[in-house]
Amino acid sequence: MPRSERSPLLLAGLLATAGVAHFAVPRQFDAIVPRSLPGAPRTWTYASGVAELALAAGLALPRTRKPAALAAVAFFVGVFPANVKMALDRRDRPAQEKAVAFGRLPLQIPLVLWARGVARNAEGQA
Repeated sequence: MPRSERSPLLLAGLLATAGVAHFAVPRQFDAIVPRSLPGAPRTWTYASGVAELALAAGLALPRTRKPAALAAVAFFVGVFPANVKMALDRRDRPAQEKAVAFGRLPLQIPLVLWARGVARNAEGQA
């Protein structure tokens, strides 16, 4: 299978795994929901898990791949504040834990670029 065909499926797998994790271990996600959001953190945890599963399904199907990939770009940008909160919450933790938390922040950039690339490659397919 060529790389251009594997890429959207790998991204779908990543999102599906993350989506399932939101339901399997919700407490770790509840902790990073910004306090400024209205409602209960668990609601946001489950909503983002559902969104990730829906994005994964959309990416897996060629006819919905482009809009799902564009939505994934928006999703990755939208969850960035939660990653910032997680890093800030861990700034007083041991160095390794702090490094992991802050190290995750720049990883949003390749995720955004990956989803954007999937959208571009999906043009004209379907």
